[in-house]
Amino acid sequence: MRDIALVIIVFGSLPFILARPYIGILMWSWLGYMSPHRLAYGFAYDFPFAQIVAITTILAFLFNREKKYFPVNSLTVVWLIFLAWMCITTAFAIFPEVSLLQLIKVLKIQLVTLLTIVVMGSREKLNLLVWVIFLSLGFYGIKGGVFTILTDGSYRVWGPGGSFISGNNELALALLMAIPLGYYLRDISENIWVRQGLLIAMVLIAIAVVGSQSRGAFLAGITMASWLWFRRRKKLLPAVFLALLGTGVLLFMPAEWHGRMESIQDYQKDGSAMGRINAWTAAINISKDRFPGGGFNGINVSSVFAVYAKDPDDYHDAHSIYFEVLGDHGIPGLLLFLLLGIVALKSCGLLIKQTLEHKELVWLNSLARMVQVSLIAYAAGGAFLGLAYFDLYYHLIAIILIGRGIAEKYLQEQIPSTGLAGQKFTSRSG
Repeated sequence: MRDIALVIIVFGSLPFILARPYIGILMWSWLGYMSPHRLAYGFAYDFPFAQIVAITTILAFLFNREKKYFPVNSLTVVWLIFLAWMCITTAFAIFPEVSLLQLIKVLKIQLVTLLTIVVMGSREKLNLLVWVIFLSLGFYGIKGGVFTILTDGSYRVWGPGGSFISGNNELALALLMAIPLGYYLRDISENIWVRQGLLIAMVLIAIAVVGSQSRGAFLAGITMASWLWFRRRKKLLPAVFLALLGTGVLLFMPAEWHGRMESIQDYQKDGSAMGRINAWTAAINISKDRFPGGGFNGINVSSVFAVYAKDPDDYHDAHSIYFEVLGDHGIPGLLLFLLLGIVALKSCGLLIKQTLEHKELVWLNSLARMVQVSLIAYAAGGAFLGLAYFDLYYHLIAIILIGRGIAEKYLQEQIPSTGLAGQKFTSRSG
């Protein structure tokens, strides 16, 4: 029944997507983040629903007569150069055939994500996108939070099989990145029941993160909470709330959880941690030996790992967005990846300042602040997880670019003759 229901929903949406491409972006995001086909038991499990929706969306976009605008600024330029460098490193990869398969997969995701910037250029559409992302990931967070409570935290929370977030570590980081989006939605919601529902959802999602027993997510959560605390003017109430929440977690979680978190201090004695360091060493050695790196998945090939790792028998995945990019695309690729993150954070800060004094853009100010928190969580948690090509990160960048476009348009309409709009936004390419 699940298979049939999914087919009806997806194929039933195609006519609407052809008429309104933004529905295709929403449907593609739902399929990508929630992976509902992974909850089926028959033919739908491996059916290419997302690919069908993506193709339909692209066709609808090409034949749609609405005015199209793609921003050209420092953020999009760095983003596109990074994608171009991926193509170059694939051509010079150690195993070009293996690298090409991953490149195609990444570029498919990137194409639809870039298309999002053009199609979702209004407040209503942007908020719908945030709702879809939050609810799709929140489904596993709410379910995982309830599961953690019912089992006293004795078992780990896992994501949907065969997806970016199938592992407990990957799911935990994705949920951490989703929590600020839930906070934003609560901030703009006027219905008391929606607000209370979102609050309960965020608490359960936070419990699911703890229940994943992910050490990387634990550190990322501390970083995210610290960032939020330092950025708030009123610090006492959040500090008390976090202290109470932390105490509750410490008292509730089982000894196994405490053991895993305490092992962060003694990483030299932890086989998993030392294996990651061994993989990081391999990535560094590849980048030293090969200017364009090893190409996609180069470090994941055992024969390559055996040549470049300090301990060739202790084979591990990179488990770090930074070392993953370094091994795949060399030092230039890592620099571009870091630059993309820095420019994205600066764009959030710029948007926060530009919308601060405009009552009509309060919602956008809140969104920029929360996306900034999500990016901080990704930067911190990603240091211990191999999610360099995770679509949520790039979707967050797209959301900021859409927000900049909306703010720019508003300011130009409000003060077109005073020149102040140019001061708020230095240029359309700035």
